[in-house]
Amino acid sequence: MKSILVGVGILVVAGLLFFMPLMGSRNELVTEKNDIDGKWAQVDNDMKRRADLIPNLVETVKGYAKQEQSVITAVADARAGMLSAGNNGDRAAAIKANDQLSGALGRLLMLQENYPDLKSNQNFLRLQDELTGTENRIAVSRRDYNNSIQKYNTDVELFPKNVAAALFGFKRDDAYFKTTEEEKKVPQVKF
Repeated sequence: MKSILVGVGILVVAGLLFFMPLMGSRNELVTEKNDIDGKWAQVDNDMKRRADLIPNLVETVKGYAKQEQSVITAVADARAGMLSAGNNGDRAAAIKANDQLSGALGRLLMLQENYPDLKSNQNFLRLQDELTGTENRIAVSRRDYNNSIQKYNTDVELFPKNVAAALFGFKRDDAYFKTTEEEKKVPQVKF
């Protein structure tokens, strides 16, 4: 009888030694996944702020650049696409729409070179400063979001957390923000 109790005790201790680290790894992966969701919410919030600034910027530019309707339409369409993708909760679509909006905004801001009066307009300058600040926020939020995904993906792949990840269904998250080819192009400034 005593040997049975010792055997059961050994099995319980061995089970706890295996189970406790496994549950700890699972809990860390859940925490990291929630951190990714929180960082995404901040990126989404910053992109929404930018989308809210765009109509004012577009209206200011419209007053000066009536013949540049294609650029203005591209910005409006890209903004609508970004808001739609954000409302659907599809991160990959939101990232793609954000990239399209960044390209369209770049073309819109380049219009100031063609319209000297626009460069000196106080509303335009204020909105441009707001947009620059928002772009900086987005860059920081994107970096934090990508870092969270990288940490999570590393833990999903490294032993011993990969065992917990496989047992509890955690998979890689590849919804990184990446620089597009359009964003890699060096802007040309002409005086």
